[in-house]
Amino acid sequence: MGSWPQLGALTRGNRTEFRVWAPAAEAPAVRVGGNDHPLGPEEDGLWSAVVEAPVGEEYLFVLDGRAWPDPCSRCQPHGLRGPSSVAELPKSRPLGLELRDLVLYELHVGAFSPAGTFDGVVERLAELRELGVTAIELMPIATFPGERNWGYDGVYAYAPHPVYGGPEGFARLVAATHEAGLGVVLDVVYNHIGPGSEAIAAFGPYFTDRHTTFWGDAIDYAHRGVREWAIQNAEMWVRDYGVDGLRLDATHAIFDDSEQHILAELAARVRAIEPRTLLIAEMETGDMRPIEEWGLDAQWADELHHIVHVLLTGEQEGYYGEYRPSTADLARQLERVPAERLVVCSQNHDQVGNRAFGDRPARDELLVRAATVLLAPQTPLLFMGEEYGERRPFLFFTDHDDPVIGEATREGRRREFEAFAAFAGRDIPDPQAPETFEQSKLRPDDGDAEVAAFYRQLLALRRSLARAVEVEADENARTLRIRRGAASAAIDFSARTVDLVLPPA
Repeated sequence: MGSWPQLGALTRGNRTEFRVWAPAAEAPAVRVGGNDHPLGPEEDGLWSAVVEAPVGEEYLFVLDGRAWPDPCSRCQPHGLRGPSSVAELPKSRPLGLELRDLVLYELHVGAFSPAGTFDGVVERLAELRELGVTAIELMPIATFPGERNWGYDGVYAYAPHPVYGGPEGFARLVAATHEAGLGVVLDVVYNHIGPGSEAIAAFGPYFTDRHTTFWGDAIDYAHRGVREWAIQNAEMWVRDYGVDGLRLDATHAIFDDSEQHILAELAARVRAIEPRTLLIAEMETGDMRPIEEWGLDAQWADELHHIVHVLLTGEQEGYYGEYRPSTADLARQLERVPAERLVVCSQNHDQVGNRAFGDRPARDELLVRAATVLLAPQTPLLFMGEEYGERRPFLFFTDHDDPVIGEATREGRRREFEAFAAFAGRDIPDPQAPETFEQSKLRPDDGDAEVAAFYRQLLALRRSLARAVEVEADENARTLRIRRGAASAAIDFSARTVDLVLPPA
């Protein structure tokens, strides 16, 4: 299998090389400045042409008389339905991160700051560095329907969302984050494409009915062109923008029966560009293929969160039904190896946002949760705002421009929580309403000083902790002791207290 040339629009001075995979097309063209320029055939269903088109020039691909944006568009200045634009990417270098020292801080660009932009994130980088995290993890930024969305409904995977600041804004954020001494991990979605995916399917057999996903049609990685769409996207974030790592969303829904799994090939190709790139998978609990078979660096381990949540809340509905309120079970999670390859959390976008009202953990749980996660030998992830006890919810919000999809999203959200006793008879927030998004924006000025000080103390302590962990659980007393060298914490899940013992100065 030979190497493929890059897809999309690549600048060559004032000229641009346009290339698209469209295996069933007969006479495709690229429309630039109102004129259609024929594309010449290459091997494997590829078509290309070099056309006078400077940076910023808008263009469309024309198939069978209908014009579509570029499936590999680097820039969608007018959003999902508008033309693509030629973009020159920065060619930045990653900072480089060590997995054993990693402390992740997950954030949603739109909800993180009043501006809701990449530049808005830049304004708070200094305080994140002082907090003690080592990398920010951005929820997906690919161009999605409308102006507000969690990001997992992205359609143009290569194009940073224009409302956030487009490719230029993202490049500024990466540069500023590296200047602050922090890494950038980007959440990417290769398991489905959001509403509007017909614009991608117009070019070739991107989807299959051999598999299904909860969110939309499964992507068909049996086709070389589809594999290149995903792999070249991962390569772009590392090679051009200089991101330090990728978080691969819902890898259990990335189906591939090929001899080499798509994610194993992706890992090899990305590391050929930058060997230090961290690749982290979201995967169903109990499935270790990402680190055991596909060669990824780490994967989310939500079991720890679920046991802590059940211990503190008593909730055992839905997926919490598989977990006992057991400190002994929690101790076993803390003893899992290889520790640094398992990412654990107290909060993340799923565990907060997938609750009917996006509610954060109760105030009297926060110190217990923080101590459990930050003293764990596993890799910790914080969710934006937890470090100061943010009380505003993180709700599920969308802005679908198709009214049918918008109503289906509302109805689906209502049905999702009908079986939960805690939400019976209550009106679920409308995901399409602008106020649902506005309610999710952080208010750090209202933070809890005790919680903030405790997080800073634990993160400073974590940098000097011994790697080995000793854990003692008392099921009857509902207590847990975590010891890392000369530091330890006695955690009482009934009283919701933490007794820290610090090493001698």
